[in-house]
Amino acid sequence: MKNNETSEKIKILKNGPYVVSGHVKLSEKIITAAGRGYVYTEGRELPQAETYTLCRCGQSKNPPFCDGAHIKSDFNGEETASKASFEDRAEYMEGPELDLLDDHRCAFARFCHRNDGDAWGLTEESDNPRLREEAIKAASDCPAGRLVAVDKAGNAFEPEYEPGIDIIQDPERGVSGGIFVKGNIPIESSDGTRYEKRNRVVLCRCGKSSDKPFCDATHVPIKFRDKK
Repeated sequence: MKNNETSEKIKILKNGPYVVSGHVKLSEKIITAAGRGYVYTEGRELPQAETYTLCRCGQSKNPPFCDGAHIKSDFNGEETASKASFEDRAEYMEGPELDLLDDHRCAFARFCHRNDGDAWGLTEESDNPRLREEAIKAASDCPAGRLVAVDKAGNAFEPEYEPGIDIIQDPERGVSGGIFVKGNIPIESSDGTRYEKRNRVVLCRCGKSSDKPFCDATHVPIKFRDKK
């Protein structure tokens, strides 16, 4: 397609669900402890379709899909997140052989933690080649895209993702997580404008984020579970 446009798209409906089009692969992933870090394991198989709607209010009886519960619950889905670019929002942390950008948009997935420390501490020790690689891994595995590791030439490290959506479950915390959108899928606001296209973001599906449409980890303190 022209101008690097793709058929994949997420459209946010006003006070309603996410409409996903372009036959985006839908999976469920489970956050699983591995040493002092975390990995994803496969969850249940989910139906696939050219177009589908994902619940945004947290009340659906057919999660992760919308069943119209947002209407009955009078869901307020006002989008409050900034549309500024990641680089404009992020804080810059300098390490000896690696730098780190952090926009603080956290989904509490905890992949920033590794056996040898977290992304920030590992960046500070990036003059050690092994810890530098661990720092890159810790930043790149963050599904929310909060963290981006950057080399001294200004090149960002990003994992290679095909467009896809993962519904996150977090049994260690006893909660259901957000919607991991990967592979630069365009996200269109309910007002018709677009958010910055990014390789990694997590969208809210508990309905309570203060940074809608993005996850701000509110699903953890409210003990959100999508199993009805």
